[in-house]
Amino acid sequence: MNDDRTEMKRRTLLQTAGSLAIGQIALAASGPAGAGVKTPGKAGDFDFLSGEWKIAHRRLKTAGGNDWDLFDGEATCWSVLGGVASIEELRIPARDFAGMGIRVLDVKELVWADFWVNARSGVLTPPGMPGRFENGVGTFIADDTDGDKPIKVRGVWDRITPHSCRWHQAISNDGGTTWQANWFMDWVRA
Repeated sequence: MNDDRTEMKRRTLLQTAGSLAIGQIALAASGPAGAGVKTPGKAGDFDFLSGEWKIAHRRLKTAGGNDWDLFDGEATCWSVLGGVASIEELRIPARDFAGMGIRVLDVKELVWADFWVNARSGVLTPPGMPGRFENGVGTFIADDTDGDKPIKVRGVWDRITPHSCRWHQAISNDGGTTWQANWFMDWVRA
C-alpha cells in the first residue's frame, strides 16, 4: 500500500513539475531557438512515447573516438495537454542517474522544442532543440557550445513502431556539414 502511495506521489510530482515548466518552455520555443524553422508539428506527434520502456544505451566515451560505453536504462513517458506536450522520466539505476525530457509544441508556430532537466541540478537546460517530424522521423537541431567552441547538436527519433523506437544524438563542429554520432538509445516497451 505504501509503495502504491509513493509511486502515485512521484508521478503526481513529475506531472506537476512538467506542467509548471511547460509555460517557460513554450516561451523559449517561440523565441530565437525556433526562429526560421517551418514545421508541420501537430498535437500527438509524441504520443508514440507514452508508456513504460526499457532502454539500451550506447554512448561514445570520447569525442572523435571509437570506444562505446554500453548501459541499460528505463523510462516512463506521458502525453499531456491533449498531446501538446510530452514528459519523459529517464532512469539509469546502475549510474544512479535520472532526468526528465520535456517536449512542447508551440501551437501557433507549429514547432516542437525538446528540453532536458538533469535530476542532479533540477535546472531546465537550454537550448530547447526545435524540430519536426517528417515521414515518421523527428529531427531536432540546436546551436550549443563545447567549452568555448560553437557546435550544433542533433537529436533524432526514428524506427518508431508500436513496440519500439530509437533516439540518437550527433554533434557537428563545422556548422552541420558533417556529424559525429555520440549516443544511441534503443527503446523497447516494458
